[in-house]
Amino acid sequence: MPRLTIAIDASRAFGARRTGTERYSTAVIRRLVEDGGHAYRLYFRAAPVEAPPAGADIRVVPARRLWTHTRLAMELALDPPDVLFVPAHVLPLVTRTPGVVTVHDLGFLAFPQAHPRPQRLYLAWTTRRHARRAAHIIADSAATRDDLVRRCGADAGRITVIHLGVEPAMRPAPPDRVAAVRASLGLPVGSRYLAHVGTLQPRKNLPRLVAAFARVAADHPDLHLVLAGMAGWGDSDAAGWAARAGVAGRVHPAGFLPDRDLPALYTGALALVMPSLYEGFGLPVVEAMACGTPVACSATSSLPEIAGDAALLFDPLDEAAIAAAIGRLASDAALRAALSAAGTARAACFTWDRCARATRAVLEAVGGGRPARAAPGADDRR
Repeated sequence: MPRLTIAIDASRAFGARRTGTERYSTAVIRRLVEDGGHAYRLYFRAAPVEAPPAGADIRVVPARRLWTHTRLAMELALDPPDVLFVPAHVLPLVTRTPGVVTVHDLGFLAFPQAHPRPQRLYLAWTTRRHARRAAHIIADSAATRDDLVRRCGADAGRITVIHLGVEPAMRPAPPDRVAAVRASLGLPVGSRYLAHVGTLQPRKNLPRLVAAFARVAADHPDLHLVLAGMAGWGDSDAAGWAARAGVAGRVHPAGFLPDRDLPALYTGALALVMPSLYEGFGLPVVEAMACGTPVACSATSSLPEIAGDAALLFDPLDEAAIAAAIGRLASDAALRAALSAAGTARAACFTWDRCARATRAVLEAVGGGRPARAAPGADDRR
């Protein structure tokens, strides 16, 4: 394989605060560069907080607005690479460089009311455009691939499904770390808790989760609910949800938690409950599984594909069904043990090394002028 120059939009990588997209970008870029074999050129709009791997050509090219379409496009024109990889949705509008773009989900189309209008219009227009013009598209899940075909007119033959991975650090945490995180959250000694991890935004369906929790709270007075994630857009008033449901004091908005605290949060939880109305992948599902934590999640979008038979599934629109799942988890130790074992095995299927290898195969095909096909390491499990 000839040595390629691979340019990467690294503007969402190596930052201080990372949601799923930032964690994906950082993990894949790190492994691509560390594996070597090609010349990697990383473009940032500001100096990265965390140092990228040695060996990459780091280029910081600031711009106040429309960075992708102005400054990045200009840099690519001045010094053309063989292929451009954008790990987060948006390719430059004007470029002669063949582009590979990762589309994580189409939540802005599936739930337009849950996104700010400017963001929704921008993402809808650019995603539809890239669906037709990108050299190749990477989708986090078969569900997202199918959405791209159905909603954006993308050619399924130009989409490779590559599942995300789990960091090796996502494993059961020692008791002292669990105790420290519990204390930081203000959880009562001897209490149990359910966890939800994700930005507080409408499609996460959190008001319904809190209401479902309230239905079973009286039967399980030691049970609490931790909502870990930064406030997003729309209604993110967790304290208000709890007060209206009559469970104030038992719902704990934790805010953003750094990656180092997540294994302890997962490990200490009775279960992860993820009632999302829509997900392109659902990274907390496999992270919790890797920590041995039972998972209950929505039977919708990508979540059944990712969770497989290792989670308790429910209808996210049915408050009673969510409450029933919580009640079963709180009452049935044998069920929790079975889900923990199944989840641990399931999580082992998802590694960042595998994700990076499959991504590299796509980049090599496009950069070498060959059709990209689903490669070993790409996933299409349901």
